[in-house]
Amino acid sequence: MEDFILRALGGGIGAALAAGPVGCFVVWRRMAYFGTALAHAVLLGVALGFLLDIEPIVAVFAICLLLAVCLLLLERQRVISVDALLGVLAHAVFAAGLVMVAFMERVRVDLIGYLFGDILSVGVVDLWLIFGTAAVVTAALAWQWRNLLAVALNQDLAAAEGVPVERVRFLFLFLLAAVIAVGMKIVGMLLVVALVIVPAAAARRMAATPEQMAVASTAIGIASVVAGLFASLLWDIPAGPAIVLVASGIFAASLLVPVRGQSRRDG
Repeated sequence: MEDFILRALGGGIGAALAAGPVGCFVVWRRMAYFGTALAHAVLLGVALGFLLDIEPIVAVFAICLLLAVCLLLLERQRVISVDALLGVLAHAVFAAGLVMVAFMERVRVDLIGYLFGDILSVGVVDLWLIFGTAAVVTAALAWQWRNLLAVALNQDLAAAEGVPVERVRFLFLFLLAAVIAVGMKIVGMLLVVALVIVPAAAARRMAATPEQMAVASTAIGIASVVAGLFASLLWDIPAGPAIVLVASGIFAASLLVPVRGQSRRDG
């Protein structure tokens, strides 16, 4: 195969390795809209990356993490409902990104590539960033797996048992921001949340334990990337949407599978 296809496969698989387990916690904690809010910050991060002449993925991660911290701090104020707060911040950062791009007359930004992904343009540097992120995410999840599960089940009970809830929540948002930053290269900012939640949503009906669900979610994500990429090459369709469509097809098929064991808890 051509080198760019191998790099695309590698990048997609690396992103799926990071997104699979994190997506399980997004599904368990019903935080899909939170992920969408972070994804809206991608464009602002890309614009800042070009403006400061740094790697866009790094800038996107920094902006997503900053937005996540702001959401955590504002959530404590309880002045406005969380869903309204998410809506306001998500569209504010998206609009800021569009305005910043409009003022960058000397830099041409491929908005289509960032909106819908451009997996075929994955380079060697991207591969290092993606697999480095996947390694960090996997290590952090293995380190704090029990605490993350406890917080996902019941924050008050976890706090009573001595779990540092705020630190665990921040760690999870850190991991989610990292996954969104690397995933935007694969499927774009408009579809990156789908890469996180659709495989996890499909896996929950096939798993009896949280660990099984994390493994199944990762496997479904990898299968979606491989099948979607080759479908895009075969039928000349956009790769990012093709990957999400394959994952959605697997989710539709999973609805025929009876719900099993502990994964039932997320509804």
